[in-house]
Amino acid sequence: MDYSEVIEFVKKTASEKKESDKYPFRNSYDHTMRVYRWAIRLQAKLGGDLDVIVLAALLHDVGHEDGRPDSEVSAEVAVEYLDSIGVAPELIVKVGEIIMMNADKDTEKDLSLECRIVMDADLLDDVGGIEIMRDAMVTACDDEASTARTEYAKRMQLVEGFIYQLEKELF
Repeated sequence: MDYSEVIEFVKKTASEKKESDKYPFRNSYDHTMRVYRWAIRLQAKLGGDLDVIVLAALLHDVGHEDGRPDSEVSAEVAVEYLDSIGVAPELIVKVGEIIMMNADKDTEKDLSLECRIVMDADLLDDVGGIEIMRDAMVTACDDEASTARTEYAKRMQLVEGFIYQLEKELF
């Protein structure tokens, strides 16, 4: 399957999100692409249906609506979009179910391998260096400047310590 059309849809959808107004460095498209790359790596090691994993990873954050869970809105948007481009109904159902479950990473439910891979890919980005830096920048831009600046300083100290340790290990 050629994913380029789906990637363009995700890019367009991400550019319409309001989060970029408050935090111009926050970009759900970049996050989605990192999750997509993690998902492909995990699938290569663990197996699973590549089309299901890639489509769910690419579409896991395409929806946002105040007052509703993002996973629910994203699943609806994804299902409608996939149907509009002629994806097989059984594939659409699997992708929609994974997107609906994505927010419930602590579930005890018996989930498919594909669902676990997408959840893990999302988690791996959440704890990655880029996300840590992004969170620090959000904190620094917070309206409650004194509290935010203190938290920002703590996070920057963590990042600087990590970079120092990494340099020690590499060189």
